[in-house]
Amino acid sequence: MAQAEGGFLKLKPHIFTLTTPQVNGGANLSIKMSWSQKILYANGDFSLNIPFTFPEFVVPAGKKYLKKEKINLNVNSGIGTEVLSKRISHPLKELRGGQVGKLGFVYGADVLTWSNTDFSFSYAVSSSHIHGAVLVQSPPMHDIDQREIFSVYLLPGNQKNRKVFRKDVAFVVDISGSMQGKPLDDTKSVLSAALSKFDPEDSFCIIAFNGQTFVSSTSMKSATKEAVEKAIEWIGINLIAGGDTDILTPLNQAIEMLSNTRDSIPIIFLVTDGAVEDERHICDVMKKRLTEAGSIAPRICTFGIGSFCNHYFLQMLAMIGRGHYDAVYDLDFVESRMQNLFIRASSLILTNITLETLDDLDEVEVFPSHMPDLSSESPLTVSGRFRGSFPNTLKAKGLSPDMSSIVIDLKLQDAKDIPLDRVCAKGQIELLTAQAWLADNKQLEDKVAKLSIQSHVVSEYTRMIILGKEQSGPQEVPKKSRIKMKDSESQRPILLPSLSIGFGNLVATSENIPPGSEEPKQPEAAEIFARAASNCCGSMCTHCCCMGCIKCFSRINPQCANVFAQLCTGLACAGCLNCCSFCCRGCGDGGS
Repeated sequence: MAQAEGGFLKLKPHIFTLTTPQVNGGANLSIKMSWSQKILYANGDFSLNIPFTFPEFVVPAGKKYLKKEKINLNVNSGIGTEVLSKRISHPLKELRGGQVGKLGFVYGADVLTWSNTDFSFSYAVSSSHIHGAVLVQSPPMHDIDQREIFSVYLLPGNQKNRKVFRKDVAFVVDISGSMQGKPLDDTKSVLSAALSKFDPEDSFCIIAFNGQTFVSSTSMKSATKEAVEKAIEWIGINLIAGGDTDILTPLNQAIEMLSNTRDSIPIIFLVTDGAVEDERHICDVMKKRLTEAGSIAPRICTFGIGSFCNHYFLQMLAMIGRGHYDAVYDLDFVESRMQNLFIRASSLILTNITLETLDDLDEVEVFPSHMPDLSSESPLTVSGRFRGSFPNTLKAKGLSPDMSSIVIDLKLQDAKDIPLDRVCAKGQIELLTAQAWLADNKQLEDKVAKLSIQSHVVSEYTRMIILGKEQSGPQEVPKKSRIKMKDSESQRPILLPSLSIGFGNLVATSENIPPGSEEPKQPEAAEIFARAASNCCGSMCTHCCCMGCIKCFSRINPQCANVFAQLCTGLACAGCLNCCSFCCRGCGDGGS
């Protein structure tokens, strides 16, 4: 728990409270929050889950009075094909007259007791085959980058029993001293479960590392029942936490072991909780080796545990290796998140993807610069900027599991209802930050800071503030005063705790401090908030929270602060798409 100036209390990466002055009886109170959040994808369905549960302790005691609940939901698939609503938690009324690919719903009620059910909604885009679209939009008037914006979506479709690429996987697992306990135990569980689902034609090897390396076999082994059983036994005996951290040596070993694979896309699956001094050198070595390997180069997927590892190094490594990256900061979600990443990374249905005609545009910038493969378990999104005239149809080419070429026509779709610059901002900020770290480039750092301020997405080079006195609203200002605030006697800036994740902790890694040890014991009240929110937030994302905006109007009493804390649990974000607003109306001395 970290106490910051102005009473802003950071409990966990996804939970925040704010203590404010008393509200006078009969006063009206309005709280507005905005945040971005990734929509989840599983089994062909998209789903949205938002905290909308108000436990009894956040409702002031005393006389019962009517409260208003209202939900407006607008869905724009961006694909231009039929959208089918599936699961809805609340009695939403569908608005008629929508366009193809769009849905609208509304719900409103006067209630004595606020909702005790989180809001959830899922929908499917009707198609059994790989399909997608291109969204193009002109930049807002005050955008610092006046190039046109584009976003390309590829969806895997909902075809059952789809053929995927054969698995040839080298598991590279950190067993340094800091992995002791739950991180390593959960990693071992994921490895054992993954191997149990391999087909006999798949192959694998396990490389455990600390200051040394330990291998389950000197070459790739076919995933026969006997080989899998021996490997699981080997995991139980040899994956013992202890020692230092050396990442480059096991990565080189993995590339050597995978060098003779044929008719598949080999995968290196790296798990670590630490940072090392030679991370930039590792990126350079991997980039060279993967370039030499050509189109069948191994994909590098990375998974970071805790805040001591350099997550931008892991993101850059995954981008260079055209793989996937994920991370957890709450140890309760290590197993589920790691399992999801491996399933996504090993269920490839289209690889070596290229987008034609992009090279014909001027000043093109693409995020990510190395396009990853399409998995049956996750959509693929690529965004960027350009100058020129975008074609009405974009062709995406790739390689299917039977090694035949596939061409997919992606049509240009209307994006006027989608704030494309905001939707793409977080992913672009993270990738640009990784590039700035790798190149140690101050110009890129400044670019990230400006994009962060413009999009209201916190970065490594910006901080949020609350402007006190009569006006109250968050702004983001760069560290080291890159952009100065206008002086105003009526506004008192309060610097909020940093919401960034940093670039790793070499000291903690060298001392084998376990992830999570940097967080001291929370007091009882904070534990209540944490328990009330952790289940929902964890299911959405365990990444560090990125608050887009919190605006407080009027003043809030301690009882209202409880409500405010509960609403803040929705700020666990990892990407894009949805904004929600909440309003509370004061009534009497204890109103909220």
